[in-house]
Amino acid sequence: MKASPDARPERWLSSLALVVIALISLGNVVTRYVTGGSLAFTEEFSVFLLVVLTFAGASVALRRNGHIRIGLLERALPEAPRKALIAFQWLCGAIVLGLITWFGARLTWEEYQWESLSPGLGLPQWWYIVWLPVLSAAMLVRQTQQTLDRLSGRLEDEP
Repeated sequence: MKASPDARPERWLSSLALVVIALISLGNVVTRYVTGGSLAFTEEFSVFLLVVLTFAGASVALRRNGHIRIGLLERALPEAPRKALIAFQWLCGAIVLGLITWFGARLTWEEYQWESLSPGLGLPQWWYIVWLPVLSAAMLVRQTQQTLDRLSGRLEDEP
């Protein structure tokens, strides 16, 4: 049995985000039960951390070949056209992730320059947005690793 490819930094980040979401949500529930009031920061942080969790988890799934893919055409093709199709799939994904990274980085820079503040807590908005280009770039790296593994035969798709 081959060892599964890993994306350890993204795995740790997504685990940390999930633990923090659980802890601040629990803290909010206890505070609301005891005092009748609510902690102001929990919703803003939970939404932010949920985005981090989603992108980091998607990066891990890319590295482990865990995303849904219809492989009927791939399995029906001979070796050379199959590799060309895999490369085309990578190109399409790279274009999308590259655009997300590029425009996410531009948005982050603009938010930094404008000194925009978050509506709930008044924190710099770019603190939240910077994770979009960072994690989409990580997804692009993991997709490239997965594609190279598939093309070299180190990663076999399901029959």
